[in-house]
Amino acid sequence: MARTETPVCEFDAPAADFSLPGVDGRSWSLQECKGPNGLLVMFICNHCPFVKAIRERLVRDTRELRELGVNSVAIMSNDPARNEEDSFGHMQAVAREYDFPFPYLLDETQAVARSYGAVCTPDFFGYNADLGLQYRGRLDASGKETAAPDVRRDLFEAMRTVADTGRGPEEQIPSIGCSIKWRAAAGAT
Repeated sequence: MARTETPVCEFDAPAADFSLPGVDGRSWSLQECKGPNGLLVMFICNHCPFVKAIRERLVRDTRELRELGVNSVAIMSNDPARNEEDSFGHMQAVAREYDFPFPYLLDETQAVARSYGAVCTPDFFGYNADLGLQYRGRLDASGKETAAPDVRRDLFEAMRTVADTGRGPEEQIPSIGCSIKWRAAAGAT
C-alpha cells in the first residue's frame, strides 16, 4: 500500500464525462449524477484502510449534501485482479451493507480515473452547478483510523459553501489514501 496525497485544487477545471456501470445494474453518466447545486465525484475502493475509516461519515455527509442539492457518485477504478475485495461483487456487497446513497460505479478500463487525474482512494472532486472544480481535499482529519467524532467536516463544509456560493474555499487540506492500483501496461511484465 503506497500512501499518496492529492494535488491542489485546479479551480474551475471541468468535470470529465463518463458512462459507467453501477452496482445497481444500470449505467450512469455525469449528467445523470449531477445535482442542481453541484456534484461530488469520489474515487474509492473496498479494501483501502483510508476508505474503510471514513465510510460511515461518507454516507452521512453525502446524504446531507443531497439535501443541499449536491449529488454524489463513487467510482472504483482499482484493478480488481490486484485485490479481490475490489471486485464488482464486493462493490455490490459494500454498497448494500453501508446503504450507499449514491451510485457506486466500476471504471474497469481506468480511463475515467485517468481523465480526472485521480491518484488515490479516497480522492474527492467537488464541482459546482456548472461542473467547475471547486474542491480537491480531504473528508476530515481521518487517516487509516477514524478521527474523533467532533472533528471538522472539511469536505461537507466546503461543499455546503459550493452549494451556496458556487465557489470552494481557497485553503484546502489534501486527501490522503492508498494509491490507485493501476493495471499493468500491455506487454509489461
